Amino acid sequence: MNRFALELLDVKSSDRVAEIGFGGGATIAPLLDCAAHVTAVDRSQDVVAWATARYRTAIDAGRADFRIGEIEALPLESDQFDKVCCINTVYFWRSLSIGAGEIRRVLKPDGVLALGFLPGDAMERLGFPEDIFTFRAVDDVGHALREAGFGTVEIHRPEPGTTWNVIVAQ
Repeated sequence: MNRFALELLDVKSSDRVAEIGFGGGATIAPLLDCAAHVTAVDRSQDVVAWATARYRTAIDAGRADFRIGEIEALPLESDQFDKVCCINTVYFWRSLSIGAGEIRRVLKPDGVLALGFLPGDAMERLGFPEDIFTFRAVDDVGHALREAGFGTVEIHRPEPGTTWNVIVAQ
């Protein structure tokens, strides 16, 4: 899902990219390989401390920044990013509309979002615990993005039978 989302995001060497909820950091190195600057936000202080130590060279070069924060109040300025990457985090958002609005706020007017997740019906079949994850329907996520001001919301899967999807929104 991470690789597919990055392909769809099509990051250019001039792009400023935000990654929201970077967790184990699977997309940080690939983003740093192709973006002008990466700002990554996660709600875990431990994860931010790890990434800050791991990517110290990129931070010192002014190419990376790691911040503690949550989707409902991103610690980022408005209209700052060309691209936003957000993978496997929508399950933890307290509000789809607030999260979508915050992403729209930090993106430049022509910015692009790649939002990857496993839909709720698949999560339910796979036995994900409902006390940890909030199951999200693809239509509900798409609706929240449109309501937040994204004019184009497209659902992508690498194969028709793939259970997860990446929504690309502009």
